[in-house]
This record gives sequence, C-alpha cells and structure tokens, in this order.
Amino acid sequence: MKLTCAILDDYQGAALRMADWGKLADRVDVRTYRGHFGSEDEVAAAVSDCDIVVIMRERTPFRGTLLRRLPKLKLLVTSGMRNASVDVAAAAELGIAVCGTGSRSEPPAELTWALILGLLRHVPQEHASLRGNGPWQSTVGGDVHGKTLGVLGLGKIGTKVAAVGRAFGMDVVAWSRNLTKERAEAEGVRLASSMEELLEASDVVTIHLVLSDRTRGLLGEAELRRMRPGAILVNTSRAAIVDEPALLRALTDGWIAGAALDVFEQEPLPGDHPFRTLPNVLALPHLGYVTEANYRTYFREAVEDIEAFLAGAPIRTLTP
Repeated sequence: MKLTCAILDDYQGAALRMADWGKLADRVDVRTYRGHFGSEDEVAAAVSDCDIVVIMRERTPFRGTLLRRLPKLKLLVTSGMRNASVDVAAAAELGIAVCGTGSRSEPPAELTWALILGLLRHVPQEHASLRGNGPWQSTVGGDVHGKTLGVLGLGKIGTKVAAVGRAFGMDVVAWSRNLTKERAEAEGVRLASSMEELLEASDVVTIHLVLSDRTRGLLGEAELRRMRPGAILVNTSRAAIVDEPALLRALTDGWIAGAALDVFEQEPLPGDHPFRTLPNVLALPHLGYVTEANYRTYFREAVEDIEAFLAGAPIRTLTP
C-alpha cells in the first residue's frame, strides 16, 4: 500500500511545482493544504491518516500533544535544519523521524534591507498615494549614509546585512553574547561593549539572533527606552526576542520612530492587531525565507528526505 503525505501551509500553492514529487508517485500519495490550520484539533483532523507530513518552517507547531494524536505518522519533514515549534524529543519517544532541509541566508538578509529602506523612505505611503492619485510627494525620507547600523547577531544573515550597511556608507556596530572583537573586525564592523551601548548608538537596530531561553524577551521596555527617539527597530528573526507589549508602547508613545517587522508572536497576524494599522510600522507576512531559490531547496530536499526514509536510511535528521 502507498503511504500518505500531507504538505501543510502551502500558502502560494508552490510546493508541487518546486520539486520533482513524481519520484515518489509509485510509493506515496501527496496532498497539499494552502490554508492555515488555526488549532491543534484542525491539524489532527486533517492529517490523522498521514504517514508523512511536510511542514514549512514554524507555520504550524508540532508539539508533543499533537504528535501523540497522530498514530500513523512515521516521518516529519521541516524546511530548514532548526524548528523551535517541533518537539523533537517527543517525536523520538514516539518513533517518529524528524528530518530537515538546507536553507539560504541571502533571502532574509535581502528582505531586511527592503524593510529598512521601505520604512525610512516611506515607500508604502508614497506608493499608496501615487496609486490613489493623492499628493505628489508627501513625506521626507530618512537617510542611511553616515548613520549607525546596530546588528544584534553577526551570524550568516547578520554578516550579510552588515556588509550592505557598510556599502551604503554606514558605521556598523554589532553585538551578541558570544561575539568577539576579532570576529567583528574580520567583518569590518565594531564590537559594542554591551547591547545597551549598541541600542544607544544606533539609528537602525536590526535583529539576527536565534531564539533561545537567553534571547527570549531580550528587548523589553528598559532596552527599547535606550534607543534613540529617531531610531527604527527591524526584526526579521523571531518575534519573541522582543517583548510585544513593550514594543507597542514604544511605537505608540514615541520612544522610537518606527519598526519594520516580518515576524509575529501569532501568525497569521490577527486582523485587529495594532501592527496592521500603526502608521510607524512596516509589516510583512513573514516573507524572509519566501523566495524561489529557498523554496526549490526546501522541497527538493524534502523529496530527498522522503526517499532516504523509504530506503531505510534517513538523512538530515534532527535530534533532541
């Protein structure tokens, strides 16, 4: 008998055209879901008959409670090699293999700059005005040349973001708990002595840290108040790194000039959420990794993961 595979959260209906799923046709029946399931009950009802589930990043959590409701599940494939919303330990206990895929660091770095420039140059407002035959020029944009870019996290993505800042003529300063002066200097940036120093010195603060117990809530009220009133905060990393209520107060009370956001505590973002309407927020629906190159990598390697699993030799396995 064929196995059954479900691909979840295929918002754009892109999964099946981004890889050769025909390689599995004689062994696996594949179906996709474009809509998002908002509850664990909905997920369980949709995939309870599945032997394999393919998920996109952290769009749908697979906690232990959900995994225990899926007795047929043998293989869970996630895009990327890290997914904080999957209980890998519970999967191991239940005999469910969890495998990942490669991921490119260029797309989120590129989107970070789209957000920075879009917010500073008021691109959404001016575009809407032009489309609606409104005023011809109604805003005065901010500059990046000669300003200070603060990069929280100088990993693969942060390094690329910093390099563009340097190309724009910015003074780039970076900080993370394990970042050394030698590593920072190798990338042509200054090491801040503390996160507080970076926040106080920067005109643009951009976050590129991994979410962990140490970084969850890293930027709260005290930290946001250290930022310059004219500064902007950019988050294309993980929403939980910034305390959401504190950020909302910072934006509404003018502690900072604005925020550009691609990640949120709840996704999809509720229709009545203030981030959808605040005039000093530029928000996107978590598009950082959503590019053709990344999608082709994700789904091609998802097919490879399934083939390897069927052959009895799983690859790219995630362990607790």
